[in-house]
Amino acid sequence: MTTLTDRPGHQVGSRVRFAHGTGFWVIAAAFLITMAFSTVPTPLYAIYQRRDGFPTFMITVIFATYAVGVMASLYLAGHVSDWLGRRRVALLAVLAEAVSAAIFLIWPDVPGLLLARFISGVGVGALTATATAHISELRQIARPDQDPSRSALISSMVNLGGLAFGPLVGGILAQYVSAPLERPYEVFLVLLLLSAVGITLVPETVERLEERPAYRPQKVALPSAAKPQFFATAAGAFAAFAIFGLFTSLAPTFLAGTLHHTSRLLAGVVTFAVFVAGALSQVVFVRLSRQRQLQLGLVLMSTGLLGVAVGGLAPSLWVFVTGGVVAGAGVGLVFRGAVATAASLADAGSRGEVLAALFLIAYAGLAVPVLSIGVGIAFLPDQVALLIFSAIILVMVNVAGVRMLKANQHQG
Repeated sequence: MTTLTDRPGHQVGSRVRFAHGTGFWVIAAAFLITMAFSTVPTPLYAIYQRRDGFPTFMITVIFATYAVGVMASLYLAGHVSDWLGRRRVALLAVLAEAVSAAIFLIWPDVPGLLLARFISGVGVGALTATATAHISELRQIARPDQDPSRSALISSMVNLGGLAFGPLVGGILAQYVSAPLERPYEVFLVLLLLSAVGITLVPETVERLEERPAYRPQKVALPSAAKPQFFATAAGAFAAFAIFGLFTSLAPTFLAGTLHHTSRLLAGVVTFAVFVAGALSQVVFVRLSRQRQLQLGLVLMSTGLLGVAVGGLAPSLWVFVTGGVVAGAGVGLVFRGAVATAASLADAGSRGEVLAALFLIAYAGLAVPVLSIGVGIAFLPDQVALLIFSAIILVMVNVAGVRMLKANQHQG
């Protein structure tokens, strides 16, 4: 069990620390940079594929390796910041991302890509729940009178905003600078190291006990009565992240193959637009109740998936992209609702653990459906595989959505 602390003197051995309000923005920036780095390879996969000649299925394997790293880290370490400390876990996670960037640079062959993506996933898994909890706690101490839901909104926007900027930066650098498989990683290696320095100066927000609890893997630390609501929420996050998985792995391949648009910049811009739509929808509809946001999110995700499928079959670039943007806006609303709901179910001592469990299930949605469509592409035309994927996720979205709406209605 951990307790929230706002005592500056509690930081043993510390000499200089940011104020809690400044620390809030430092952690948010480190979180954004880390999430952006995790999606930088999205527009670069096609370059690797042309250089090495591997099949499209290998792209899904490389991507899934990242998701496996995220899930393994969330399961084994996503909750340890509740007793080890937020700052220490965040620092180790960002340094893992820096190691991943270095591997991308020194070992750019397929085995190196697999290793780099796995390590990146491990860092993201350790940071996601930790940073989300840390941001909430820093804000709570700096501005105790502010609505806690604002922290959830900012955390979710930083998460999605980082995922959005990664492909855009990667696409711009790949299109306009030399060495497109090196410059993006060099830029982010510097940013990650600067983030690590900043994290060392951020205040800790949990009081570490002298006697550490016995280590155990992740579990859902909730009262039995709250677990049905949590798993309903997690099912919605699973379905939502499946949409993001498509646009961070195979969308550039569909653009270049099925839709015949090979621009590296376009590949980055499309993924950027999908994730930005997710972030902006949270701001635009922030005044709606959580129930209304979920309802609107489910409608947008369903409509967008239909657009993605039609755009692939037509084929039409604009229908495909518009469908992705609409679906992304829906994902943003559903994802924010999932994070806010999960956080509200947990007490301060288990918030990191509960959020880690939510992200573990969400990242399973990022990997499993994408691997399935990768297998489908090996045996079916791209357009047919995309249609099947869209249909399956459409069913998942609506089944999970009904459960989420019932669970939140019951809570209200």
